[in-house]
Amino acid sequence: MNKKIQVLKYLMVDACASALAWFLFYAYRKIVFESQDFYLEDTILNDDRFRLGVVTITIFWVLLYVFMGQYKDIYRRSRLTEISKTFVQTFAGVLVVFFVALLDDVIPTYRNYYTAILSLFALHFTITSVFRLVITTHTIRRIHRREIGFKTLIVGGGDSAVSMYNNLTKSFKSGGNLIVGFANGMDVDGHKLKLHTPYLGSYKDLRVIIDAHEIEEVLIAIERSEQNHILEEIINDLEDMDVLIKVKPNNYDILAGKVKMKSMFEVPLVEIKHQFMSLWQLTLKRFIDVLISLIALFLLTPFYLLIIVLIKIDSQGPVFFYQERVGINGKLFNIIKFRSMFVDAEKQGPQLSGDGDSRVTKLGRFMRRYRIDELPQFFNVLLGDMSMVGPRPERVFYANQILNRAAHYKHIRKVKPGITSWGMVRYGYASSVDEMIERLRYDIIYIENMSIFNDMKVLIYTFKIVFQGRGK
Repeated sequence: MNKKIQVLKYLMVDACASALAWFLFYAYRKIVFESQDFYLEDTILNDDRFRLGVVTITIFWVLLYVFMGQYKDIYRRSRLTEISKTFVQTFAGVLVVFFVALLDDVIPTYRNYYTAILSLFALHFTITSVFRLVITTHTIRRIHRREIGFKTLIVGGGDSAVSMYNNLTKSFKSGGNLIVGFANGMDVDGHKLKLHTPYLGSYKDLRVIIDAHEIEEVLIAIERSEQNHILEEIINDLEDMDVLIKVKPNNYDILAGKVKMKSMFEVPLVEIKHQFMSLWQLTLKRFIDVLISLIALFLLTPFYLLIIVLIKIDSQGPVFFYQERVGINGKLFNIIKFRSMFVDAEKQGPQLSGDGDSRVTKLGRFMRRYRIDELPQFFNVLLGDMSMVGPRPERVFYANQILNRAAHYKHIRKVKPGITSWGMVRYGYASSVDEMIERLRYDIIYIENMSIFNDMKVLIYTFKIVFQGRGK
């Protein structure tokens, strides 16, 4: 499969659909609103405003689709999903076009505004949907005929894996999984699948197998007796790899509503999500981060100057404190804080701070209580190392200790660390590795439910804690 060519096809048909819809809408406005005779050569082709408009509008729509993640997972889509996504995208785009390009039009009555916006929506949605469905339908038919698909590895070699293999390969129409081979679990007798597909190694060698065979999907079908032992280990091991992970469900998963049917021809599986937020939400999250940081830095400048003076009066040493922390994908960065401890507070090595810590200055105790020492981290947000909301970043010294005791800690490295987090709201500062692991539960739950709405809730509760002086 050449994904770049497939993306290019969608880009081309989306651009053509946008241009055609705008052409028809322009002609409609000329005839209905301006009561003009419509001639293609005189009215359209020689109209500089139209030529500029059609180019600008087409670029706008393509950028909007990119922003909303239209060209991601280009093969994993159904026709119903395509129509619903097109509806939402068209609704959002038409609103922008209306307020930016159409609201200042001179029209006979306000009723024409509603007519115009409905006409543009109907034209754009219909034409775009038809163009997209032509490509999507052709692609789906090729997938069903097993002409194209996703290189797939089955983890497990026992009866459960054999059952999954048969379901995937013997169905009348394929769901897209092209089985490359299998890796067995802990069961030494779990090689029954070798009669059907090549044995590629143990589940402990998954990373090597995935890289060697360019695997795109990993389907876990281990026996029930093995699940508690290795399922978590496998998911943690593959957390930072660009593969889709699905698990064969048991009856509890089905009754709990974890199994979502995306296609009539797919085998029902529980999908382990790696993309916590959609592309448009990630873009919006970054925009909000930058906007809030710029506003905060501007409004708090006098307060910053006051704190700088007080720190200088309170104790000797630099105003700012820089410390290396672990960021997204394990990347190291320097976090910026107002210094709240005496100089050389860690000359004996890394130490966590607790209540009554003698290393903390008098002003430092006040700053920590109201989390004033964290304010310089708005610069970290602007630099892109942090977000407003996300799991708190730890030092390498403590991150390694947490990882040794809680392998699922690596999950939080998939997102940017934050100035505040749900863990900070619910648990607060941690004064030991045990407390860090306890707080980790809240951070894992947060990233599994990441959304702009939840970020707003965390920020609101953080402000409440700060104003009440309940920080440590």
